[in-house]
Amino acid sequence: MGNSLRCISHNDDDGDGDGELGNRPSKYTLTALPLFTSFDGRTGLLSSFSSSSSRKEKKTKNRRKDHHQRQLIELDADPFISEQALAAALLFHNQHRINGTNSDDNIPITRSASVVYPSPALPKKQRFIRSSSARQRSNTDLFLQPRQLVSQELKMESLETSRFVLVHGGGFGAWCWYKTMTLLEENGFKVDVVDLTGSGVSSFDTNNITSLAQYVKPLTDIFNKLGNEEKVILVGHDFGGACISFVMELFPSKIAKAVFVAAAMLTSGQSSNDLMQQGQIFLYANGKNNPPTSIDLDRTLLRDLMFNQSSSKDVALASVSMRTTPFAPVLEKLSLTDNNYGSIPRFYVKTLEDFAIPVSVQEAMINSNPPQQVFQLKGSDHAPFFSKPQALHMILVEISNIPQKQV
Repeated sequence: MGNSLRCISHNDDDGDGDGELGNRPSKYTLTALPLFTSFDGRTGLLSSFSSSSSRKEKKTKNRRKDHHQRQLIELDADPFISEQALAAALLFHNQHRINGTNSDDNIPITRSASVVYPSPALPKKQRFIRSSSARQRSNTDLFLQPRQLVSQELKMESLETSRFVLVHGGGFGAWCWYKTMTLLEENGFKVDVVDLTGSGVSSFDTNNITSLAQYVKPLTDIFNKLGNEEKVILVGHDFGGACISFVMELFPSKIAKAVFVAAAMLTSGQSSNDLMQQGQIFLYANGKNNPPTSIDLDRTLLRDLMFNQSSSKDVALASVSMRTTPFAPVLEKLSLTDNNYGSIPRFYVKTLEDFAIPVSVQEAMINSNPPQQVFQLKGSDHAPFFSKPQALHMILVEISNIPQKQV
């Protein structure tokens, strides 16, 4: 064989031959095709060639219907040899065309499985779009485009109110609502977020806060500025649930709905003192002989306790932004009435992977003080505005869309 593969091609000559190649005309010619650098040790690569032209003529008469003979090539297991042999078959087919052989068939060429060939004839709309993630989408993964709900489902003018007021929990600040605020505003809602006294960017020392009224003053200031006919949807998280309950008693005519998100939804005479006690560190600004003045959280437990489903970036944000919670407002018992607090429709959002306020505690509050409707966020930790912002957003929009006559 040497360094070339000799392929046998059929000529149109009808001259007789005895199968030997020489000066006599033959029905077969040998075409040398450069192919491999060496065939040493590759015996048996071409096993179907015959040196006798008479035998080939007999086979041609009995078994062939076309004008050229198909060669059976036994390929070595080496994939490199396989691809080279396929290239030889292609060259063999092209040589037929160059020699003017009339062929009614197209020799099929099997392409290597290791090479990807585009399909130009396939319309673009039928081509496969590759996913950017191998993870199968969960039913709780909700994706919204800006103003998608407004354009397809919501009619803002038909809502009782399109304004939200978001109240953070103990240790948090207005910063924790950045995802929820963005999503709501992109869908046409007006959103107010507030830093309660001593929280977020407030410069007030939490150790000097002595009452719940003092703590929630930035929130009551918002309601004092509302017009008589203006209403909002009030949302509270964590200890913010007790804060919005306090405001619900003061401004019932200005609150269309109240939403408790993994929050303290208490009855009259209860306090938030027993709501969450894990990982708490009591601070005594007035000395050990006096009651604690504020509560801090063990920062080493933040991820496992509160942000077990949240991203590392949000955990980092919380770890550098959270502040202490004043202790006096936590101890204060609420005074709630049916005429004020009880007149406002309430909704509760359960967080099912919450280790700070476990589901059992959330359900106990729901059972003792039943809201109009309960929603649940599967896969959410204590901070759904971090771990499940889209799903939380959908719930808030759904609540806003509940007609007043159903409330």
